Amino acid sequence: MPAPIVTASSPSGSDHIRSFVHRRAHITPSQQAALERLLPLWSVAYQNTPLDLVAAFGRSAPVILEIGFGMGETTQQIAQARPEDNFLGVEVFNAGVGALLKRIDTCGLTNIRIVQHDAVEVLRDMLTPGSLAGVHIYFPDPWPKARHHKRRLIQPAFIASLVSRMAPGAYIHCATDWEHYAQQMLEVLSAQPLLRNTCDRYAPRPDYRPLTKFEGRGLRLGHGVWDLIFERNADTDAAPTA
Repeated sequence: MPAPIVTASSPSGSDHIRSFVHRRAHITPSQQAALERLLPLWSVAYQNTPLDLVAAFGRSAPVILEIGFGMGETTQQIAQARPEDNFLGVEVFNAGVGALLKRIDTCGLTNIRIVQHDAVEVLRDMLTPGSLAGVHIYFPDPWPKARHHKRRLIQPAFIASLVSRMAPGAYIHCATDWEHYAQQMLEVLSAQPLLRNTCDRYAPRPDYRPLTKFEGRGLRLGHGVWDLIFERNADTDAAPTA
């Protein structure tokens, strides 16, 4: 029986930029089984009211939001290495959610919760101002064609909304393997007055972000990867950084 999850729609009918691209995704029997068995244990249903994060995780700890965790390899490794933090992963596709659920079960992780919904709406409706200690956005869809650049997730309005949910001192970490998108990310993040670049332009990959097999293969072929790490200023000392 398929899991009762709508994977690629915007339930509220809104026309904002979505955090995902419509596509048909193959799901394996083991991923489907994980959805049916484990989704009730480790997921949080979308709601249009603020989420009680302490109740959702069963403890009070810094919350890191990950938008679009794909198949969950990076999420699992970071959560395993940082047990003192809570990780709220947002993804719409059944295959990726099922894959991360399998990883949670195999590794015995208790500090990950999943919301299977459009991240833009999760951010807007479920997260309160100042509730996030960090944000991870790794390899979002680059929409490489020029006429599609407006569909990219990293846009000024979205970053302004994201920053409003970040506590002073919280960080946002983006990574992409498309140089043009990296340039756009740098421009958008640098223009946000409540963010400060922690590096001179791009950041070295931090130890906590593991090198995936796909990324490693690309680097061996000479492809670039760009990381950006910005921190949220206190409202009183906001200053844009180039």
